[in-house]
Amino acid sequence: MLTTNKTATQTASTLIFTWGNPSRGDDAIGPIIYERLEKEGLANVDRLTDFQLQIEHMIDLENRQKIIFIDSSISAKAPFEFYEIFPIEDDSYTSHAMSPQSLLAVYQKVNNQPPPTAFMLSIRGYEYGLGLSISKKAEKNIDEAMKFIKNNIT
Repeated sequence: MLTTNKTATQTASTLIFTWGNPSRGDDAIGPIIYERLEKEGLANVDRLTDFQLQIEHMIDLENRQKIIFIDSSISAKAPFEFYEIFPIEDDSYTSHAMSPQSLLAVYQKVNNQPPPTAFMLSIRGYEYGLGLSISKKAEKNIDEAMKFIKNNIT
């Protein structure tokens, strides 16, 4: 389900990277944010979404100044938490669920240079069952996160 607005000829300095599974309730928060950002038509910001982070996504970080990772979280304070993240080598690059910090560490190792400045926007989710729709509480958190993105990131 890799979706991006990136073209072969241009790369925006900022990348907003969302992920999640639209079939698992509030795990759809990332893809919903992606869809809303696509409708906004933000200038100078590339957007990318997928089901999960993978080691190959390291390439998408190249030639960027800033990366904003956006995902749902069962433990974040409502409506969301926003914080800077740094490269951390962990074993998630070998697992089904790679962390953004691990992806940054892979970038650093492969490119022999620090990764772009990176932030995590963790949006509080509540219900993650297979086949569930997005919860009402999560919808409210998405609305608050979109306001934050428009006022602070773009």
